[in-house]
Amino acid sequence: MIEMNLVNKCTNADFKKIFARKGYAFFTKGEYNLNIIGVRHKGSKVTNHFDDCLVVIYNTNNKQEVRRVFTCTTLPGKKAMEHPVNIVGTAILKEGQYRGCWKIGYHKGQYKALVQAKPVTVYRDGNKDDKFDLLPRYIDKGVFGINIHKAGNSVNGSTLVDGWSYGCQVLAKSIDFNALMRLVERSASIYGNSFTYTLINEDDLK
Repeated sequence: MIEMNLVNKCTNADFKKIFARKGYAFFTKGEYNLNIIGVRHKGSKVTNHFDDCLVVIYNTNNKQEVRRVFTCTTLPGKKAMEHPVNIVGTAILKEGQYRGCWKIGYHKGQYKALVQAKPVTVYRDGNKDDKFDLLPRYIDKGVFGINIHKAGNSVNGSTLVDGWSYGCQVLAKSIDFNALMRLVERSASIYGNSFTYTLINEDDLK
């Protein structure tokens, strides 16, 4: 599972400053204007664990900032890496800010989640080894069903990624995912059904 060191970093990081350094938008106006942020752990090995963080930062109606940190994976699991469904290779979302690229919809027609609505950039890793190849020559762009969803219905969460992610951003615990969806539903009622997701690396938390 996720190392507490990364949780602590995400809990204490100044994301507003990090985003400014990268030229990314950070939403501060209005209540429940969500900053949804994925933080990818260091290393290129396929760990098959939920060792990344999904951070949500927003202001309440009394202008108090709230930060939620959830256990997730931003990388495909072992099963996905060994058995790509795309002949070019398994999708791995590239770091960056994707403005308005997700909306509330149904993940595989089964339950409400954040589903991809606009093109995003991914790496394609097709050599089926235990290393993520994040190389410029493997870049692809399009709508690939890179959703933000949960790893099953277990309250305690899944421990192995396996086939839960073929490029999707996946929360380990259903209770965390449900909390996220309550926030996005409330945000959508104010700003509309369009969400920005920003993916950064652990090394950016400085």
